[in-house]
Amino acid sequence: MDELARIHELRKLLNQYGQEYYVKDSPTVSDEEYDHLMRELIDLEAAHPEDHDPLSPTQRVGGTVLEGFTKVTHDKPMLSMGDVFSYDELRAWCAGVEKETGPTAYSVEHKIDGLAMSLMYHGGRFFQAVTRGDGVVGEDVTENVKTIRSIPMEIDYDGDLEVRGEVYMPKASFEKLNAKQEAEHKPLFANPRNAAAGTIRQLDTKVAAERSLNAIWYYVPDAASIGFHTHTDSLDWITKLGFRTNPANQIFTDVEDIVKYVEHVTGERESLPFPIDGMVLKVNDLRLEEELGYTIKTPKWEIAYKFPAEEAVTKLEDIILTVGRTGKITPNAKLAPVHLAGTTVSAATLHNEDMIKEKDVRIGDDVIVHKAGDIIPEVIGPVKDHRDGSQIPYVFPSVCPVCGSPLHRFEDEAAHYCMNADCPARVVTSIAHFASRDAMNIEGLGEKKVESFHAQGWLNTVEDIYQLPSHREEIMKLDKFGQKSYDNLVASIEKSKVNSLDKLIYGLGIRQVGEKAAEVLAHHYETMNNLLNATYEDLCSIPDVGDITAEAIVTFFHDEKNIQLIHALEEDGVNMIADKEETTVSMFTGKTCVLTGTLQHYSRRDAESLLAKLGAKVSGSVSKKTDFVIYGAEAGSKLEKARDLGVNTMSEEEFETAVKDAQS
Repeated sequence: MDELARIHELRKLLNQYGQEYYVKDSPTVSDEEYDHLMRELIDLEAAHPEDHDPLSPTQRVGGTVLEGFTKVTHDKPMLSMGDVFSYDELRAWCAGVEKETGPTAYSVEHKIDGLAMSLMYHGGRFFQAVTRGDGVVGEDVTENVKTIRSIPMEIDYDGDLEVRGEVYMPKASFEKLNAKQEAEHKPLFANPRNAAAGTIRQLDTKVAAERSLNAIWYYVPDAASIGFHTHTDSLDWITKLGFRTNPANQIFTDVEDIVKYVEHVTGERESLPFPIDGMVLKVNDLRLEEELGYTIKTPKWEIAYKFPAEEAVTKLEDIILTVGRTGKITPNAKLAPVHLAGTTVSAATLHNEDMIKEKDVRIGDDVIVHKAGDIIPEVIGPVKDHRDGSQIPYVFPSVCPVCGSPLHRFEDEAAHYCMNADCPARVVTSIAHFASRDAMNIEGLGEKKVESFHAQGWLNTVEDIYQLPSHREEIMKLDKFGQKSYDNLVASIEKSKVNSLDKLIYGLGIRQVGEKAAEVLAHHYETMNNLLNATYEDLCSIPDVGDITAEAIVTFFHDEKNIQLIHALEEDGVNMIADKEETTVSMFTGKTCVLTGTLQHYSRRDAESLLAKLGAKVSGSVSKKTDFVIYGAEAGSKLEKARDLGVNTMSEEEFETAVKDAQS
């Protein structure tokens, strides 16, 4: 056998062994034999680059660095499902279906808690993987999805085929990943779903490969046209083609049997190797699927039963205050560790003094905890029957827990603030915020690094960032900080000087000023000097800037330390002028526009930016003063309100035509 023939034989063998291992869970060769064959194939392919195949088993280990992800419009929209949250709602949904169809059968399956994905095959070969995105437009993540070993690269079907399903992170992979994150002092992932989504969007495919994602496939959009009569028949077919489907899927004709099955799965949920957040019911007859059709937003032939938020009882051991960049004090519950919705929870935010009083939680209480949306730990309240008299109402401190300065509570706000700008906690968090990606984007200067530099005495104010290059010798002596790390940091600091003015305004950490407000202020005032001299009345006259925000801005710029900081940054060469955007006179100039629904050819931010360049003001709400409502797919109440008020409406196609006319 010549070497090229051996290459093709090895590819076929390794694909077969991979399917047996990753899909059927019944390997027929040892790991050593598999690795030996893989090494042989790698060597042969290196000797014959003319026979390169992007779908070869050797190409599934990652190593490609991507520049980004391109947008892809789905041939058929990937709509989200409707939800029900109780058995009564589930019964009512089935009754509604059968009112139109008569008695019918339902496919009942796990609702995998991951990332919806579409796979495309041409001529029996894997071609493309696209995320659900907004349902109409997703992102091409083909290279990362190729690293999922259970997905077949070639199938025994010559026609075009789309298969949809869920990419997820197995619980074992999630625990391993978070252990690695913790060992490297990196932030932990909140849950397997977040970890899967973050992994799929990695630009380094090697990272995606290392994190061991998996997938389950549950829908063939063109099943009826291929010749199938039921949903489950199409699943059986793709299983034979080599796709990993869920063997726990079952068929029921009686809603009470469905309820019993859902109860059974709820009981075994924690023992499953993959995360689920509910169960999915699909009408099994594909003819009825077509007959039932769709609402504006969801298919009428399927529904998701969502599990109630899992709750647990644990001890509230302490209430610990943290100090944010603006001085905002946040009380946090320190909890006795408890397993909840797939992760161990030991802390939860209590938000502010009013919430502590409202919930009447006390140190030493047994408290009920759940995860809001299965993500964020939240204290529901105390178990008052468990109190023994040792728990006493919590008294909110009057001084900062870090620097001891008096705390201040602004009128009409629930939070307390440390007003000491030199508070060590505020110094670290404010510098880290200034350097963060959404502000000045100084790579290599995260909170841990800021803490380290602050402890050395090199970073005490934001201005000190631009003096760090003068500490080269000391920085180079730090553990894990070599020449390359230093050079990258200095280059990123230098690059930040040319950022747009809105990034600087946001980075200053002015209370009440987020990214959007910073953009509005930069556009309106054009220079930092103009903003610095703005009056309360001037600020209040700007749309989207309220009186509380205006007061916070005036207070910030009346502080002599902040004025000195601005002048120091200017001397360091930091840009203080807004980027000038040319405005094209158009039918939108001077008009107020509202965007609603899903646009196929623009992201929301891109559409807003385009309207701004055409001289329009973009608003988030519809009123009699609105001039145009531009709508896309699944537009809802805003479009209805516009029509009720007689406001001009414009489809995306009409909007595109108007834009082309303005730009021609």
